[in-house]
Amino acid sequence: MTRVALIGFGEVGRVFVEDLRGAGQADITAWDTAFADPGSKASRNARELGLAPAPNAAAAVAGADLVVSAVTAMNCVAAASSVAPGLQHAAWYFDLNSSSPGHKQEAAAEIHAAGGRYVEAALMSPIEPRRLASPFILGGPHAQRFGEAAGGFGLTGARVGAAVVGVAAATKLCRSVVVKGLESLLSESLLAARHYGVDREVIASLSNILPEADWEAIAGYFISRSLEHGVRRAEEMEEAAATVAEAGVTPWMASATVERQRWAAQFGEVLPQGSTPELVDAVRIAAGLFEEGDG
Repeated sequence: MTRVALIGFGEVGRVFVEDLRGAGQADITAWDTAFADPGSKASRNARELGLAPAPNAAAAVAGADLVVSAVTAMNCVAAASSVAPGLQHAAWYFDLNSSSPGHKQEAAAEIHAAGGRYVEAALMSPIEPRRLASPFILGGPHAQRFGEAAGGFGLTGARVGAAVVGVAAATKLCRSVVVKGLESLLSESLLAARHYGVDREVIASLSNILPEADWEAIAGYFISRSLEHGVRRAEEMEEAAATVAEAGVTPWMASATVERQRWAAQFGEVLPQGSTPELVDAVRIAAGLFEEGDG
C-alpha cells in the first residue's frame, strides 16, 4: 500500500485524508507545527479523523511514497527543509502551497538535494466541492511522470503544465490578484454601501457590466472566505505581490489586497450569518463602524 505523508493539516490536508481513506488508502501520516496547540484546527482535524500526529516533519515523511505539502504560503521553503532529513529516495513531493515562483524554486532545490522528486502544484479553484478532483496545474521536471500517476491518488483534475518550476505558481498567483482582489473589493464596497443604504442598488448594478448572476450571494461567499481565511489569504497575496514585482510590475493592487484580507481576518467570529446584508452589518458592528441610523 502506498504511504502518504501530509505536511500541514488544515482544510486541504483534511480533504486529502478523507478522500484517500475513502479510496482505500489508509497508510497516512501527518505533521503540522500547530499540533503543539491542542486547540488548533490542525489538532482538531487529527482528533476527529483519528490520526495520530507524527513527532516531527522528518518522522512523518519516513517511508512515504508521496509527501503533500499544504502549509501557509510563507512556510513553503521551511516545510521542504524540515522533511529533507527523513525523505525517502525518489519520493514524490507535491507542493501545493500558494508561494511565489522564487520560493517554489528554493523548495525544489531542497527536495532535489535530498533525493526526492519535487512537483509544484497550483490549485486553481477552492478545494470544495470537487475535492481531490479539483483542477491542479502540475509543474517542474518531474511533473509529466507524476501526472501519469496522479489518478491513482484521486487527483483526476490534474494537468501537466511547464517543466520549469515556478510557472504553475505564477499562474496561480496572477489569478489570485483577481480573485482575492475581488473579495477585497466587494468587502470594501459593501461595508461603505451599507452605511449609505445603497448596497442593494450597488449589487443590482453589477450585472449591467458583469455577467448576470446572484451577486449578493457571490459577495456573501467572497466576504465570508476573507473572514474565515484572511490570515492565509494575506500571506498568499504577499507572495502574489512578490510574483508581480518579479515581473517588473508595481504590485499596488496585490499589496492593497494584503491589507484588506489581514483586516478581515480579525472578524471571523461573526460567521455564520443568514444573509449578505446581515454579514456585512455584523462585520461593521465588530469593527466599530456601525452607527445608529445607518442603512
